[in-house]
Amino acid sequence: MEKHNQSYLKSELKDFWNKQTCGTASITNEKFTKEYFEEIEKLRYDLQPEIFNFAQFTRYHGKRILEVGVGAGTDFIQWIRAGAECHGIDLTPESIEHVKKRLELYNLNAESLLVADAEELPFIDDYFDHVYSWGVIHHSPNTLKALDEIIRVLKPGGSAKIMIYNRHSLLAFFFWIKHALLKLKPWKSIAWVLWNHMESLGTKGYTIKEFETILSQKTQVQKFNVSTIYTYYDKLGRFPKIFQIVSKMITCFTGREKIGWFLTIEFQKTT
Repeated sequence: MEKHNQSYLKSELKDFWNKQTCGTASITNEKFTKEYFEEIEKLRYDLQPEIFNFAQFTRYHGKRILEVGVGAGTDFIQWIRAGAECHGIDLTPESIEHVKKRLELYNLNAESLLVADAEELPFIDDYFDHVYSWGVIHHSPNTLKALDEIIRVLKPGGSAKIMIYNRHSLLAFFFWIKHALLKLKPWKSIAWVLWNHMESLGTKGYTIKEFETILSQKTQVQKFNVSTIYTYYDKLGRFPKIFQIVSKMITCFTGREKIGWFLTIEFQKTT
């Protein structure tokens, strides 16, 4: 895996996502119109319907929620509609502009919406009932610092739900075939492939065991669960047909329990 200093990676990360807010690349409707946002929402939940079961938006009515990495705001407005007191941050001004326009269009209000770094959350200790982050902190140069910040701002007894990428997933394996094996670089690791070829530079993947170990060493964490979700992406719908066939065959032998692309993390802060 290539090494870069953290300030360089942070700059690259911000530039990458500021050019194209996550989930908007294939949207065809005019930017910031109602049709634009509805197309974003439909695409997100058509491809990732498991978000609803994981987030359980309606269970947090009246709770103080922080979303780390709001993107285009699709999940964020679900928290607001569910009656939560919502705070959101994102590293990019482009993302925050998306969400502000979206809230204005739907006549919704957030408690706070800030351009901020997941590694330095601008909130006091022990403040939130719940912190949610879907597909974000694996991009942060110091993912474990972002995790520590999430723990810090949670109230004792508060909960967190986080999704990051699974390095031991089918999708990661086939990305290695595409970007290492087929390019005659079989010595390159899956971690190297994710770092250099998965979205923004520096993207990381973790395993179930790795994150269980990380959480077990956090004295402020209790009742944690780390698992994977087998998704549309693991079926390799965007890959050639032969890849899809091989993916289906592998799944028949391995099962889906540990090979999903989405690694989900749930925990409570100790009381």
